[in-house]
Amino acid sequence: MLTRRDAEPFREQAARKLADIGIVLTPEERDHIEITDLGLGDFLTEGLALLVYVNNGRYCAKELVMWPGQTCPQHRHPPVGSHPGKLETFRCRAGRVFLYVQGDSTPHLKAHPPAGSAKYYTVFREIELQPGHQYTIPSNTWHWFQAGPDGCVISEFSTTSTDEHDVFTDPRIRRTAETSDG
Repeated sequence: MLTRRDAEPFREQAARKLADIGIVLTPEERDHIEITDLGLGDFLTEGLALLVYVNNGRYCAKELVMWPGQTCPQHRHPPVGSHPGKLETFRCRAGRVFLYVQGDSTPHLKAHPPAGSAKYYTVFREIELQPGHQYTIPSNTWHWFQAGPDGCVISEFSTTSTDEHDVFTDPRIRRTAETSDG
């Protein structure tokens, strides 16, 4: 688990990556960039930086920043009460992202699951997003994604986000894991 001290350099790097592509943040937004290793203890392999601009009962907007080869593990956004589950659109702003969703597997994948966690990755329909490309992931759809060799920045537009209800294939993951004070 990342300590707050360990997370701070990644928060600063994420803010710089956003600034480098022209995304201006307020000091408060900069301080609220979430750095998560999903409780797995290897941020640069499986994790990401997130900045939530808005998340209310109708919609959500976020920026996702990822380092080269970093992976967000396989998960889905299930129905919660009367809500059918999060519908999300990824728009690549910088770098490349390889998105994997349910469907026929793509031969000759351009990215691969992290070696120590590969057994938890089961969907391999590849969608490559470059700057300006976007893709909408239907509700309750298994998916995972990995940054290209230069990392990436993704804008996410979605229905309400309830991260605490996300379902991951890897039972070790704690999506809402907090950093320790260390």
